[in-house]
Amino acid sequence: MVFKVFYQENPSEIPVRERSKSLYMEAESIRQVRNTLADRDINIEFIQPLDEAHLAYEKQSEDFKLEQAK
Repeated sequence: MVFKVFYQENPSEIPVRERSKSLYMEAESIRQVRNTLADRDINIEFIQPLDEAHLAYEKQSEDFKLEQAK
């Protein structure tokens, strides 16, 4: 399954929506996504599972890059 992860680059600051970034990760579960991202210095705001229609829409973005969970 593919998940969209919304995050802030600076984990010590209060999240500001305008500075949110996102990444896409293929994983079995939200827990696996969190475990994979645990070593990164980011503040995860939300992890959203993507259905096929939403994934097709996101793939149209030039910023779409799919990462694999470990």
